Amino acid sequence: MNRLAGVTSPYLLQHADNPVDWWPWRPEAFEEAKRRDVPVLLSVGYSACHWCHVMAHESFEDQATADYLNEHFVSVKVDREERPDVDAVYMEAVQAATGQGGWPMTVFLTPDAEPFYFGTYFPPEPRHGMPSFPQVLEGVRQAWATRREEVTDVAGKIVRDLAQREIGYGDTQAPGEDELAQALLGLTREYDPQRGGFGGAPKFPPSMVLEFLLRHQARTGSEGALQMARDTCERMARGGIYDQLGGGFARYSVDRDWVVPHFEKMLYDNALLCRVYAHLWRATGSELARRVALETADFMVRELRTDEGGFASALDADSEEEAPREARPREGGTGRHVEGAYYVWTPEQLREVLGDADAELAAQYFGVTEEGTFEHGASVLQLPQQEGVFDAERIESVRRRLLERRAERPAPGRDDKIVAAWNGLAIAALAETGAYFDRPDLVEAAVGAADLLVRLHMDEHAALARTSKDGHVGANAGVLEDYADVAEGLLALASVTGEGVWLDFAGLLLDHVLDRFTDPESGALFDTAADAEKLIRRPQDPTDNATPSGWSAAAGALLGYAAHTGSEAHRTAAEKALGVVRALGPRVPRFIGWGLAVAEAALDGPREVAVVAPSLADEAARALHRTALLGTAPGAVVAYGTEGGEEFPLLAGRPLVDGAPTAYVCRHFTCDAPTTDPERLRDALGGGGTALGG
Repeated sequence: MNRLAGVTSPYLLQHADNPVDWWPWRPEAFEEAKRRDVPVLLSVGYSACHWCHVMAHESFEDQATADYLNEHFVSVKVDREERPDVDAVYMEAVQAATGQGGWPMTVFLTPDAEPFYFGTYFPPEPRHGMPSFPQVLEGVRQAWATRREEVTDVAGKIVRDLAQREIGYGDTQAPGEDELAQALLGLTREYDPQRGGFGGAPKFPPSMVLEFLLRHQARTGSEGALQMARDTCERMARGGIYDQLGGGFARYSVDRDWVVPHFEKMLYDNALLCRVYAHLWRATGSELARRVALETADFMVRELRTDEGGFASALDADSEEEAPREARPREGGTGRHVEGAYYVWTPEQLREVLGDADAELAAQYFGVTEEGTFEHGASVLQLPQQEGVFDAERIESVRRRLLERRAERPAPGRDDKIVAAWNGLAIAALAETGAYFDRPDLVEAAVGAADLLVRLHMDEHAALARTSKDGHVGANAGVLEDYADVAEGLLALASVTGEGVWLDFAGLLLDHVLDRFTDPESGALFDTAADAEKLIRRPQDPTDNATPSGWSAAAGALLGYAAHTGSEAHRTAAEKALGVVRALGPRVPRFIGWGLAVAEAALDGPREVAVVAPSLADEAARALHRTALLGTAPGAVVAYGTEGGEEFPLLAGRPLVDGAPTAYVCRHFTCDAPTTDPERLRDALGGGGTALGG
């Protein structure tokens, strides 16, 4: 065992038995490098990363490579999901130096943590024009020994260059109609009308852009925006990127057609997409959107919920290959870990489970061919568009039997750490999906995760820890996205449950955003707190990538909290933060989708809805509350409580009308007349294409 034993990161624990003498990221590692006068190897990855596993097996489990590393370097292993600040700073350096980045990230540092040589995956021997990892190690060692002054000069220049890379904030004014229209036009130019989505391969689910498109359509009536969102959602749901048996989405598609996924399943993707499909149903009444939202929510609860009530980070792409049929009762798996082994099917495997007739039906329905759509003649299950009508009961029987058989295969590994930010995204998705579709169990799952975050991740000052595992909180401080995404989740939970305590907790987290993450002069936001560990650069990235940036997420949560409470400080901070969206939205709309969605909410109000009831158990009150939640007005906030209740500021001074449950809608300091009629409330909030029956 090396120094990684006892950490809370499953990714680091995977390396605890390596012969490499790994250190976690801590000051003592750099002090050791200074004492020994050797460079630092920084290796950054995460547990569901396929090529991280490959490099670990080829190099870090190799005794000769480990001996060389132990003699000439101090080796530091970082889980990018636990330390996004470390990952962001050095990834910026890698991308600036090489023009590309990715994981595993391999960076060589001076003992002062200044980078001087970069890469990602290195093979054990020269391959495809890449040097071998041993060659890289020898080259770095020689440079350190014989050209030290050159190495330190390069490192110093890199750090100075990074310090000068300032973001163009634009101004402190939120985007207006023109900027949002330009962003839509930019997305239209990059849209793939044949396949849905944006750009070419690999193709990632554009969750945050889809939220912008739905909000833009709700505010402006743009049919083009809705069409792009609807068609992209349908193509993804019919593709191999979506698990047609168990629900849930893989990380991305390696092709333009959504056929072959990179099979890892991340909590954040599924939380974001669950919410998108629920919102698509809310806008259109699409049965496909309803099914996918519920199946994705059920996947998260079934396969990612931990014993403590939170949600695990990921399922691996790889799993153990199943042994041949004749050896299966005795041997189980083959011992070989293969990407996608858990999910793909051959025609022969279908026949083994279903018999000839149903196997032929399944092959046609799910697009399984003799040639295969994946490797070695296997196919990823899809729902290709085709003529004819299938027997629904027979298809359901096929799906159930295949799912039962798949459960007997060796399952992918699960990264059990709880990441605060991603659980915040899951809380919002599950709360809203449960409310829309009358699934109180999903709302309860959201409450359980929120309770875990408040109880375990928040200290007595409401400061957040980023991660926990098995009920033990991690040592790493929360970053901006943790505070923002958890606040977003708690605001959604408050609107759904009518429990004002979640609004209170959101306010405590947003106080930290204002006090510790915001530049008091410009209103710009930083990814790490002012009192956080000092790195070579304080990371600050407003662009949305796999998840909403901390910057965009904070703007959204600040805006929602301001709508709930009337706080001018929070509203002003949100508008200042949206200045960067004004600058970047028209130029790179694909990479600031959540920022654009928040800007839509700011432009629309957002609307403030108070539903006052004689009793929360009153059926008419619950119907009025649900109508409010189903309104499509961008970013609308909903307060639900009894007359005279003090759970929410929006309930103050809101009497019942003729003793009946009553809704109040305000925006831009102007209020509509109160109403007891769900249809009038629906008209005031945009009812979309949904039916109240759900």
